[in-house]
Amino acid sequence: MFVDAAAALLSWYDVHARTLPWRAPPGAPAADPYRVWLSEVMLQQTTVAAARAYFLRFTERWPTVESLAAAGEEAVMAAWAGLGYYARARNMLACARAVAAAGGRFPDTEAGLIALPGIGRYTAAAIAAIAFGRRAVVVDANVERVVARLFAIETPLPAARAAIHAAADAITPDARAGDFAQAMMDLGATICTPRAPACAICPLREGCAGVRTGAPERLPVKPAKRARPRRHGTAFWLERDGHVLLHRRPAKGLLGGMRALPSGPWTPADADMADTAADGGMADAPAAAAWRAVGRVEHVFTHFALDLAVVAAEAEGRHAAGDAGEGEWWPVDRIAEAGLPTLFAKAATLACAARSRPAPGDQP
Repeated sequence: MFVDAAAALLSWYDVHARTLPWRAPPGAPAADPYRVWLSEVMLQQTTVAAARAYFLRFTERWPTVESLAAAGEEAVMAAWAGLGYYARARNMLACARAVAAAGGRFPDTEAGLIALPGIGRYTAAAIAAIAFGRRAVVVDANVERVVARLFAIETPLPAARAAIHAAADAITPDARAGDFAQAMMDLGATICTPRAPACAICPLREGCAGVRTGAPERLPVKPAKRARPRRHGTAFWLERDGHVLLHRRPAKGLLGGMRALPSGPWTPADADMADTAADGGMADAPAAAAWRAVGRVEHVFTHFALDLAVVAAEAEGRHAAGDAGEGEWWPVDRIAEAGLPTLFAKAATLACAARSRPAPGDQP
């Protein structure tokens, strides 16, 4: 490894840095800690392209950590809808409130940051470096790939992570720590990509041990993929007077605290929805009604794939709009404003499309 890896990378970054709404330009004073923190929370398990629009909307609506801390959980969760991993949003709000209660200033050290809700080792290092200029070893998925190739680390993940962190530490400079961290991220996102890395134009090519192997794209070595299990469930579209019944999911668990269509449990066993719909009711349905199957949606979570049957019915009697029991009646023509998570937004789209189709057996 050549000695000036950091200098070579920073020179490249000065010219090629990505322009992002949460980022200060190369060599400029550090960015606002609130904006750095918010972007890092959004970028966990989310692409830059997906996070950008959410970041702009959040900072327009809640421009400071104090304004976000004062927001209601329902409003924040609705604004987050579509970004996935909803525990992040709940932790984000808890963190904002903790920072606001402490005077509105984020801690400027990794130790102080990691004590806040929802901030782990990587996020603490990223905020310390990017927002406060602290020397910190910042290793996200892009940096992990760059370092594994740079040092030709052959140990498969996740066992390789300790060696990757140590190697990243060896080339992290004391000066311009934030720029260096972001330069590593940009290099991994634009040049040292997972497939077909552009090694010919990489500023670290001269010292890259991965290039010398002749096949840098095979690094880092990943473990064999396990088959993702599949679960099955049912979502219920219960409509009355132009309104649909929505429930609030339990605070803990997947999609916790989110507004959603009522649904049954998600289990490994698949139900024959044609039969259950024909029976006119199901054990987990929010009401006894003439349920009809309108289709299925699929959604992939981190640890399993879900096949969700969607059934629809008209509410009767006490289920008229205005008496939603534990749920709420939401105008169908404003369903896009309900802040449904992606899974249930897909189900709602399917149900809305089926509203204009005749039920099976109806005469045209």
